Amino acid sequence: MTLSRFLRLSAHIQMLPLLESGEETLVGGQAVMEGVMMRAPHSYCVAVRKPDGSLVTEQKPIARMSEKYPWLKFPILRGIGTLGQAMTLGTKALYFSANAALAEEQSAPELTSRMMFGAIFFSVIMMIAVFKFLPLLLATQIGHVVPALSSRFATNMTDGLIRMAILLAYMFAISLMPDIRRVFEYHGAEHKVVFNYESGKPVTVENAQKFVTFHPRCGTSFILVVFALAMIVYALVPVDGFWLKLAVRIALLLPISGLSYEVIRFAAKRQGTFMGALTAPGLWLQRITTKPPDDTQAAVAIHALEGAMALEAKQGGQLVIA
Repeated sequence: MTLSRFLRLSAHIQMLPLLESGEETLVGGQAVMEGVMMRAPHSYCVAVRKPDGSLVTEQKPIARMSEKYPWLKFPILRGIGTLGQAMTLGTKALYFSANAALAEEQSAPELTSRMMFGAIFFSVIMMIAVFKFLPLLLATQIGHVVPALSSRFATNMTDGLIRMAILLAYMFAISLMPDIRRVFEYHGAEHKVVFNYESGKPVTVENAQKFVTFHPRCGTSFILVVFALAMIVYALVPVDGFWLKLAVRIALLLPISGLSYEVIRFAAKRQGTFMGALTAPGLWLQRITTKPPDDTQAAVAIHALEGAMALEAKQGGQLVIA
């Protein structure tokens, strides 16, 4: 794998949490390279537009995490389980789409599982360095220079604000990459088609294009809630010392993610209320992570939805396209 292809793949992997809509009881999806993955409770389908214009798909049955492991029905734990499965499915979908979308580039060899693992490992290390290590280091150094910001609470708040600023700058910068902008257009297509399905109207390109690209269950909203809750939780943990604080931040990543899942799940069902307002910043931020799709991109998202629904029906599912 060439360095440029490796970095492109890593950038897509780093975008997975922002593009994922992890909710096991609802129709949802995720944008991938030149395509969309749609999932129903017991099935998923990835549809990808190849360079020659043809469509290729991969569809497989899946089991809900709460059905496989009953203990994952409990609050917080169900969020960790659902999000873990969502990231696993997202990685599989990205692996399929990368091979389909990049196969004809300079006779590039097929992406192997070892290459994918290397890109994932690199992405995880980069995300920890950029969003855990660097903000804490900067906040600690600021505390040394400005005594008023040296307390445990002030350091954690400064760390959180720096982390949020890095996230916004990172999202804006990466959105300028042609590859990622295309993914954001497919992200918009996924949201439009899900809205179309949820409306009960026939799912068509014309109908889907009438809906907005901002969805309250989007991974962008989820990440923003994770960052906001992390600021509060970190400030309440009675630990001092740079390396101990860093270890706590890494250790609490899953519990905070599970808690954030519950907040988003609760707020998404209460749009128009004070709790529903919690999703508003995430919706605003989706102006970066979603872009208006063209009709061909909306058609790919519909194809993915139809594939997931068809497989769901074969397994006895009740969800059907209106």
